[in-house]
Amino acid sequence: MRDHTKLRAFELADQLALRVYRATSAFPSEERFGLAMQMRRAAVSIPSNIVEGCARQTETEYLRFLDIAYASARELEYQASLAHRLGYFADADYSELKGACVETSKVLSGLLRSLRK
Repeated sequence: MRDHTKLRAFELADQLALRVYRATSAFPSEERFGLAMQMRRAAVSIPSNIVEGCARQTETEYLRFLDIAYASARELEYQASLAHRLGYFADADYSELKGACVETSKVLSGLLRSLRK
């Protein structure tokens, strides 16, 4: 079995999930079960799918879960953009969160490319 704790992608995804939870705690109360919850689900999905993929027996399954993690990272990037445009994030906070989403996506994409070769 693979050790997810040794993956840079997992480390970034874990940090991103923490960042999203902190950032969405300041959202308006009417977003508690809306965009804030969607962002949290997407953020938690990234490291969770990395962990689950690492626990799978086959390379095919591992890749499938990494694909899901990558898609969740891209989904979160969009949701952060929407939240920013709705005024829920200051420019600096959005820039930091977007950068973390992009970096996580790039690392996951690189990992996927290297495993598919």
